[in-house]
Amino acid sequence: MTLRVVIMGVAGCGKSSVGDGLSARLGIAYRDGDDLHPAQNVDKMRAGIQLTDEDRWPWLDRVAAVLAQEAPVIVGCSALRHSYRDRLRAGAGGSVQFIHLSGSRDLIAARMAARTGHYMPASLLDSQFAALEPPGPEEAQTVAIDQPLPALIDTIATYLKGPRL
Repeated sequence: MTLRVVIMGVAGCGKSSVGDGLSARLGIAYRDGDDLHPAQNVDKMRAGIQLTDEDRWPWLDRVAAVLAQEAPVIVGCSALRHSYRDRLRAGAGGSVQFIHLSGSRDLIAARMAARTGHYMPASLLDSQFAALEPPGPEEAQTVAIDQPLPALIDTIATYLKGPRL
């Protein structure tokens, strides 16, 4: 089976850090979904305007294309709604393993406040939590982010190496 992994969750949950760490650990390429957004989406987010579903569809199609064409691959993508995850699965060309990075609003807000150089402002965090439809265990492996990054990566790597959904 070709591995296609989506590290998902709200902005600031650690998708990029986890994706980079998993990439190094598993020897699989990591692609940051933020780099796949159309320029118009980046401009909207930078201006503090939340994206609509219509804004997200082309982006999700780009992410799905990466999953289909570059597997084995790990992609960081918020994938907040069930319909977004369905679209990714439909376009991926094979099975997709979703890893949901879950944490409290306060923890994630603190992380967003500490990061620099990212276009996603902390002011959009509440809209991210409002849009989030948490996946159930049949759809994704949920991992709490309130642990050291190496432990988080160990947990996810162990899960990915074992029997999966």
